[in-house]
Parts: sequence; structure tokens; C-alpha cells
Amino acid sequence: MQVFIVALGGALGASARYVLSLLPGKWDFPVWTFLTNLCGAVIIGFLAGILAGEAQESSRNVALFWKTGFCGGFTTFSTFSLEAWNLLEQGKMLTGGLYIVGSVVCCLAGICLGKFLAAR
Repeated sequence: MQVFIVALGGALGASARYVLSLLPGKWDFPVWTFLTNLCGAVIIGFLAGILAGEAQESSRNVALFWKTGFCGGFTTFSTFSLEAWNLLEQGKMLTGGLYIVGSVVCCLAGICLGKFLAAR
């Protein structure tokens, strides 16, 4: 049942992301992706705040649907942002900083590697 809950949330999140990508606008800056990531971060932060300390099965299912499913389908950047925030909030500045910088640098390198491999 939990897999179904995540799958349903993920389908809705991915669909919402696609609908946003259809909005008109041409900029050099990836506005819709930026706004998608920002909205996802706000949603997952809100959920983390209201669900903190909740151990009920219904709260777990809400978290699976919204955090793992919807936000995961909408943007994985929201999960990255929450994890980075949690590290910083716990006072783990070095670990948080390394996670942030490392994620951005390594993922950009991963894009470069993937494009290189695809071109071969």
C-alpha cells in the first residue's frame, strides 16, 4: 500500500511539473525550473514542519504521499534542500557545506560525463 501511496503522489508531482513547463515564457534563466524547485522546497519544508514528531500511521502516509511521492516527482531538489537544511540546523556546518557544494559540483560533473558518454 505504501508503494501505491508514493506512486500516486509521484505521478501527481511529475504531472504538475510538466504542466508548469508548458507555461509560456522564454528567458535565458531557467525560470520555470527555478520556481518548481523553490515551490518544492517550500512544500517539503512546510510538511517537515507540520509532521515533525508525528508518529501516527496517517502522518506517515501523508509524508509518503507528499514528501516522497509528490515532491519527489515534482522535484528532487526539494529533498536535497531539506537534507542540507537539516544538517545546517543540527550545527553540522562542515558536513552541510560539503553536501551542498559537493552535490552541485558533482551533479554538474555528472551531467558533463553523461553528455560525454552519450556523444560516444
